[in-house]
Amino acid sequence: MSMTSLLAITPWPAVSAVILLALLVVALYFARRTAHQAIRAVTDALGRGLRLASHAVARGEEKLAARNREVLLSAGREAKERIVEREFVRVGDTVRKDLANYPTLHRALTESIVRIEEDQEKAVEVPPEAPGWVQAVKVIANLDSKSGGTEILEDIHKSMVRAHSEAMDDYRKASAERHALLRKMMPDWRRIQETLGRVNKNVESVLERALAIDRHMQEYDDMVRGEDRAVSILSSSSLVYFFVSALVLAVAAAGAAINFTLIARPMAEMVGGTSFIGAFRTADIAALVIIMVEISMGLFLMESLRITRLFPVISALSDKMRRRMMAVTFIILLLMASIEAGLAYMREVLLQDELATSALLRGDGATAGVNEHLWITTAAQMGMGFILPFALVFVAIPLETFVHSLRTVLGLIAIGFMRALSLILRVLGNGMRHVGTLAERIYDLPLFVPLWIESRVAANQASHDQEMASMKELANMRPVMEEPQAWQEAKS
Repeated sequence: MSMTSLLAITPWPAVSAVILLALLVVALYFARRTAHQAIRAVTDALGRGLRLASHAVARGEEKLAARNREVLLSAGREAKERIVEREFVRVGDTVRKDLANYPTLHRALTESIVRIEEDQEKAVEVPPEAPGWVQAVKVIANLDSKSGGTEILEDIHKSMVRAHSEAMDDYRKASAERHALLRKMMPDWRRIQETLGRVNKNVESVLERALAIDRHMQEYDDMVRGEDRAVSILSSSSLVYFFVSALVLAVAAAGAAINFTLIARPMAEMVGGTSFIGAFRTADIAALVIIMVEISMGLFLMESLRITRLFPVISALSDKMRRRMMAVTFIILLLMASIEAGLAYMREVLLQDELATSALLRGDGATAGVNEHLWITTAAQMGMGFILPFALVFVAIPLETFVHSLRTVLGLIAIGFMRALSLILRVLGNGMRHVGTLAERIYDLPLFVPLWIESRVAANQASHDQEMASMKELANMRPVMEEPQAWQEAKS
């Protein structure tokens, strides 16, 4: 039934509209309680569903956080194990090198010490013996001067002076010999000092390595225990590694783009510039394949050198197989770099041919001269074509860091998204109750006239009931008030 037919129930459309509106208001009024119950049921159901969804998302966020924590700790333990393993290898190399030289150092120290002891024993100062004429002088001093003691004393004095001179000469010779022996000891002392210095340096190096290993082991122990501090440090480190590796990969992508520009044009001459595979030129696809093969060879070379560990199968190979794989990948990479250098030279030749053809078509071919410095650009392009493949080899290092840190970063992003979603669902679930109340008020808005009449009738009924209750209360209280009067009259 259309609106026109509804408005035609009376000859006057306005009256028909008023009647329809009154009927609609009456219908809404009689369905008011049921509508309110339906609104409350719907909003309560939606609220409970949103709150349940919020709890489910929160539990999922907790599980994801626990999983991300395990991934962080596992990656941190693996990286720390590699660092500790490398430190132990360095300590082992240092100890083996020092212990291999220790017998020689020990023998040199022993020989130097023996020579020093011998020279020291030779350089000991021997006190001169007491002269025998001391007792003779004492005896002669007791003689009488008349018995010829004066001449004897003079002879003794002369002998004493001569003996003193001879003793001083002997003492000077002995002192010179001792000084010569002491000078002879100086090279041995220097040799001992140098040897001890090397030993001290080696010991200090080992101690520094030991302190570094202790620090790494402490951090590893914190990771094994799963402490929050270790997780926080690993999270911040993963974010830093992610952005740094992404920046390096962007630089590598720019280098790959330049490499693609160098070889795309000559590849069109080799495979045809009008051939297409789908919506892409075959020459562009061939150039991309060459660059991807070079990057793959670089990855395999880094894996063979055990610098990266993206492929555990390569790391598990024997040393002999790894060396063979290293040689094969390096030879392939060298050949690809040589091919790129040739393609870069071909690009310059094609460019010069196009310039010469354009000059001939313009009619100034006779006046066009040959650039004397053309070899500079040619050599630069060939050098770039040869060096860029080897530069792309090192993309494996930031790529490994990017892959390992990407898991953590995606986990953190997912945790933040799920946390925000849980909060939004919780807010919506709690707000559905207010939405239900608002819907009830909006439903009652067109019913303000019958609701006002209902409220007035209810108020009159309430006042009438109150008056009736008051009258009943007064009727009940009247016998109680009259009883004391009757008692007084009976008493009197």
